[in-house]
Order: sequence, then C-alpha cells, then structure tokens
Amino acid sequence: MRGRLAAGFILLCVVALLAWNYLRPYPPATAVLKLAVEQTVPGTPPSLPWPAAGSGAVAVSGLGAIASSGNEQPLPAASVTKVMTALIVLTDKPLAAGESGPAITITDVDVQAYRNDYAQDQSVVRVAAGEKLSEYEALEGLLIPSGNNIAETLARWDAGSIASFVAKMNARAQGLGLDHTRFADPAGANPGSTSTPSDLVRLGMEAMKLPAFAQIVGLQSAVLPVAGAVFNVDRALGKDGIAGIKTGSGFNGGANFLFAAVVKVAGHPVTIFGCVMGLPTLDATFDAARALVRAMAPVLTVKQILARNQTVGTYETAWGESADVVSTVDVLVVQWPAMVMRNRLDAPDLAVAKPVAPGVAAGTLHVVLGDYALDVPLVTASGLFPPSKLWRVSRLPGS
Repeated sequence: MRGRLAAGFILLCVVALLAWNYLRPYPPATAVLKLAVEQTVPGTPPSLPWPAAGSGAVAVSGLGAIASSGNEQPLPAASVTKVMTALIVLTDKPLAAGESGPAITITDVDVQAYRNDYAQDQSVVRVAAGEKLSEYEALEGLLIPSGNNIAETLARWDAGSIASFVAKMNARAQGLGLDHTRFADPAGANPGSTSTPSDLVRLGMEAMKLPAFAQIVGLQSAVLPVAGAVFNVDRALGKDGIAGIKTGSGFNGGANFLFAAVVKVAGHPVTIFGCVMGLPTLDATFDAARALVRAMAPVLTVKQILARNQTVGTYETAWGESADVVSTVDVLVVQWPAMVMRNRLDAPDLAVAKPVAPGVAAGTLHVVLGDYALDVPLVTASGLFPPSKLWRVSRLPGS
C-alpha cells in the first residue's frame, strides 16, 4: 500500500513538474547582427594642399567634417558673416522654390545706413527711400555684391533692431555647435564677428540645405530695382564645380572664402564643402579652394553598402527556430579613405506566443560613417513559430 502511495506521489510530482515546465514563460526571440560591427573604408587619405598662410577645413555632404589644417584660431569672419544673416532670415521667413517673398520697403533709416557705409568705403548696394525689395531681392543684394547696408536692413526687418538680430545670430550659432564663433553685427563689418574654418564649414552646410540660399549664392549676377545690375564677388564660381558660398575680406586678418563644390563621383553628385581663412587676397582663397577640391574629388567613392532584402541579422530562439532580418531599402553612401563605418542592430525582442509572419517590422540597422548616421528599416524574411509542446515540457531550467 505504501509503495503504491509513493509511486502515485512521485507520478503526481512528475506531472506537476511537467505542467509547471510547460506553463512557465519561455524566452523571446532575440536578434543577432550578422554584419561586421566596424568596417574601415579602403585606401589612404590624401595629403591635402592646405594654404601656406592661414588655415582651412573641409567636409563632404553625407559625411560631415573630413579634415582641417590643424592651426585654426578665431579670425574676423568679415562678409562670410552674412551667411548666418541669410540663414536667420530664411528660417524666420522661409521661401519655397520660385517664391520672391514679402516686400521690404526701404526707409530713411536704410538710406542713411547706405550713406554711412558708403562713406566708410564698405561694400554697399545703392537704395532709395520708398524702394520695395522682395525678400529674395534683398537676399540677392546681401549675398551677391555683399551689401553691408542690406544686412542691416534685413536685420531690422526680421528682428526689429540690429541688437536683437545679433542675439538671434549668436543663439543660432550656439545651437549649431559653433563653439568658436561670435557675431557682433549682421554684415561682418565689425572685427568682433569672428569664427574658424571648421565652424564656418558647418554653418555653410546648414545654409546650403535651403534651396533659396543655394540658388542665390550660385548666381553670377542679379538686377535690383534701384542698384540695377550687381555682380558676384565670388570669382571662383563655376570653376572646378564651385557653386558658392561666400567671400569675406577687409581686415588685417586676411581674406576668407567659404565654398561648396559639386563634383560627380561614380555618376552621383557629391558636394565638397570647405573654408579657408586668413589668406593674403581673395584670389589666393580661390586658388586654395580649387586646389582642395581637385585633391579631394578623385579619392571620394560612392558605394552601395546594403541591398534591399540583404540579410543583416538573424532572430534566434531557444527552441531552434530562426528567421533572417533583412534591409527594406538599398543604401548608398559617400566614402572617404580610412574612415570607419559602424553598424548597430536595434531590433526588439519578439515574443513568439503565436506565429510571427514574414515581413514583420524588426527595428533598424543604425549605420554611422563620419558625421553621417542612418537608421535602415528592417523586416523579418521568414516566419517564426512558437515552441512545440514537447520542447516546452522537456526544456531544461533556464530555457
């Protein structure tokens, strides 16, 4: 009798254990990256032809900062300051492609500013009281012949006063991470408006995102209501792909040139950004910019790093099921020799309480190359199924 009771008790315990094992939660499917965590772009970076006098920095669209001359220090930005002025105005009062924007009526204050700047032999654009300039025309006057008086007019129109506008300029500089930049005026006529090549390159990249800005700095000339025909100070425009951005000169610190050049890499347009500061003349800045573009363009590459439906990871389960995780898009990137590309799989755990169908969203692949970062959407390539009853009752503790 006792033996039967003992056997029954043991059987009951076994049944209870199996039931507990079956009913206890099982782990979710987890994803594992199947790509290299780090990959180095083949090749050796070129020795860039930095100007003998002054300093410089370069960047590439899609990559961000590439290199600098290593001897940067804040210098008067001169008229390159006007890039920030234009950025503030176009941020506060955006212009879509083809729009001229609201009209700005020239006042006696604007005319007096023109006369004062003219008397000081500054770069000016002639205006008359009652003249109406569209926002687009005012920006042409600011950026093409580099009118200091137009910078003041735009500042008052946008912020009510020059002081308020300058406060906006410095706040925006701080927001962009321009740690070595300070603005004292909207035109750059004040030597207290200072920056470095690396900061100005970052500013230029931000401004060139705005279609109206990019269009204006690429113009050789414009016609304004009172001033008539005005011509671009940027004499490098159109050479070696240079499509802008802004010159600056007039101080003992030398001449500056913030530039963008569009080059073709494997048939794809790629923009090289750069800035040189503290050179003896504007012509020297143009020569330095063109030399940097010619040195950089041949070593840039465009490569497809991911193809649509390419496996980047795999979901794996404790019971032996697996499903690949694939990219939903093709991914092309611009590459610079010796840069390191980093991959990180951000795929959530999947609870497989019921079958998971193919094509379920499976997080992203986070790709970083230079300052470029991209999150590539992922999906499962095949289905996942819950564990069998046999596995659930027979699994070992911890699984």
